Amino acid sequence: MSNSQVLFEEALKVIPGGVNSPVRAFRAVGGQPFFVKRAKGARIISVDDRELIDYVCTWGPSILGHAPKPVIDAVQSAARDGVSFGTPNPFEVDLAKKICDWVPSLDKVRMCNSGTEATMSCVRLARGYTKRSKIIKFAGCYHGHVDALLVKAGSGALTLGHPDSAGITKGAAEDTIILPFNKIDLLEEAFTKWGEEIAAVILEPIPANAGLILPKDGFHQKLREWTDKYGSVLIFDEVMTGFRLAKGGAQELLGINPDLSAFGKVIGGGLPVGAFGGKAKIMDCLAPDGPVYQAGTLSGNPLAMAAGLAQLETLESENGYEKLELIGQKLEAGIRNLINQSPLNLALNRIGSMFCLFFTNCAIDNLNDVKAANLDQFKSFFHFMLDAGIYLPPSQFETCFLALAHGDDEIEQTLKALEVSLSKVK
Repeated sequence: MSNSQVLFEEALKVIPGGVNSPVRAFRAVGGQPFFVKRAKGARIISVDDRELIDYVCTWGPSILGHAPKPVIDAVQSAARDGVSFGTPNPFEVDLAKKICDWVPSLDKVRMCNSGTEATMSCVRLARGYTKRSKIIKFAGCYHGHVDALLVKAGSGALTLGHPDSAGITKGAAEDTIILPFNKIDLLEEAFTKWGEEIAAVILEPIPANAGLILPKDGFHQKLREWTDKYGSVLIFDEVMTGFRLAKGGAQELLGINPDLSAFGKVIGGGLPVGAFGGKAKIMDCLAPDGPVYQAGTLSGNPLAMAAGLAQLETLESENGYEKLELIGQKLEAGIRNLINQSPLNLALNRIGSMFCLFFTNCAIDNLNDVKAANLDQFKSFFHFMLDAGIYLPPSQFETCFLALAHGDDEIEQTLKALEVSLSKVK
């Protein structure tokens, strides 16, 4: 029995499902998860001393690669002075200034501890600011395990949501309207029907929790137009895309300024973190200045703030986003070449340092398109790649991430493994 198997058996006794986040359990692809003891650059090393090229990258935060020296040095230096104070510290001010400087739509930002906390706070703030109840979200966009956002569509194309998890009351979900992504006509219909009641629209501007879905031209512009018309708050959940696709996140690439934005992942350098920010007139509704309450004992933790600062400064000093785009272009060109040679139905979506391969010959425009892909072929493909030393997200409904540490050797090894793996998929 391997060391990972022994650890997983022990974990099952004391941790629900043996994991602390469900996708790690490998239920979507079968088999058992492996345990990691060390990571460096673009590679992770299991407790069984197996080295894998990693395209999960801690589900996004490791944009420089694992254990980058600037981040490790920053954390070690900060830790020598204390790991938590329960008072304001200089790092949180410096990071807030940098975030507001990089993202033009932000006047003010507040730190929290997770992406879930950030999106939850955005929705509460939007409701407090507008004094309205209803929100719109899009199928396939995941915003953390917030009751009002963990909902699925009803039986019709334009219906109020109902709970997608046990423990969520009908009341918590009934003010959430679910729409398919990229469907402008249904968006307009929803605003025509409920516009005066809609506090906010929340979405991943580039959905990355259903594989990777690219927006159609004009979709976000229409979204901005309708939220402006009805006085609704436009919330971009950039927990994944923020500071990963560009200095200003997806909103910089799209040319759209939302009213509120949620962040996480990259700004913590691998430590637990979240943040949300936006226009001053909305952010000033937060306590202690306003009536919308939000708090957190470890918010602005000095270690996370120091790590995030070091990561952003390194990205800036090393022209990180330009380099990531070149890495992405090289990998994409190799994958598309293999797609053209393969008899399988395959589709690839990529933007910047995020990409996803689907087993389908259809365009991927929304969640229904992802669900129609061949999930059995993906399961086989995942394990063939893992056997070849390449770790991909263990679900078709997740995106892959690139890091600056993915060099020519990693790309070449990945493409060779991909060619062999695709030849084995039936």
